[in-house]
Amino acid sequence: MAKRDIVVIGASAGGILALTELLQAIPEDFDGYMFVVLHVSPFSPSVLPQILSRSGRFKAKHARDGVKMEKNIIYVAPPDHHLLIEKETILVKKGPKENRFRPSIDALFRSAAYSHGSRVIGVVLSGMLDDGTSGLWTIKRLGGKALIQDPAEAEFPHMPLNVMEYVEVDHMASLAFLGPKINELSKEEAPKSPVLTDEEFDQLNMEVHIAAQDNAFEMGVLQKGKDTNLVCPECSGALVKFTEDKIVRYRCHTGHAYSDNALLASVTKGIEENMWKAVRGLEEAIILLEQTARQFEVAGKEEAANIFFSKALETHKQSQTLRKYLFEQDRFSEDMRFKKTGDQS
Repeated sequence: MAKRDIVVIGASAGGILALTELLQAIPEDFDGYMFVVLHVSPFSPSVLPQILSRSGRFKAKHARDGVKMEKNIIYVAPPDHHLLIEKETILVKKGPKENRFRPSIDALFRSAAYSHGSRVIGVVLSGMLDDGTSGLWTIKRLGGKALIQDPAEAEFPHMPLNVMEYVEVDHMASLAFLGPKINELSKEEAPKSPVLTDEEFDQLNMEVHIAAQDNAFEMGVLQKGKDTNLVCPECSGALVKFTEDKIVRYRCHTGHAYSDNALLASVTKGIEENMWKAVRGLEEAIILLEQTARQFEVAGKEEAANIFFSKALETHKQSQTLRKYLFEQDRFSEDMRFKKTGDQS
């Protein structure tokens, strides 16, 4: 029988330190496959493989599309690309963003579970919001193991805390404990994976292929999800709703995906952006009104000039009022429930 030898790890804010400490804690006799997604900027090269190679016992490198996976190499998702697993082959694709990220932790976790079922060990480390929760739920649904960094130890505990609300976690511990535990689990024989319902299989198959750049619209995403009155913050496409046990998620017909948490964060981010656009529009109106007023003034038409100067003053007051509201506007996400009393960070 196959071993539980496929380890997928996801991290975001605070993740570099967590990853280095975790990899240092994995014993030298580990004999398996490792894949890492860290949320990184799409606009600059990533040096994460060099950092992980220097800090751990294993060589790390950016994954390349179409290569066969090898043991004891840490495959790192390159910037602005999803890292996926298709049987024994690594895929690096620029599919639609998920939870506003590419690479997406959920996309990696789902693809691993889809291809390898109970052989998969999923690990969620430090980070904000909840990328990784849905993917780790899928790993558990298909018989794999779910591990998280102790939130009390994580620099940003929100990702592990979100997992705890929706996934039956096998081990929550410090990084010093998780390293040896990963090694121990990787030597176990993987049991037979549970059988999915036809509906579950169709949804998982669709989502894995969307991340791999298949056309969500042509795959019938609108027919497979439940209609909502919401639109995608990324492209304004119609969003449909999917449910995984207690987890509610959304996809648009172009493929962008959101958890409840990420969608709320995106919508409130959009409110601020739209308010700034409104301020810009008002200030442009002030410029034009004042220019017009001065033109009438030069032409000796004082009454008309005063009308436009007056309108410019009214518009300026509106702009100042909107700026006041803008600076008071909060961004919301479900992670607010994790804040301690008095914590204003």
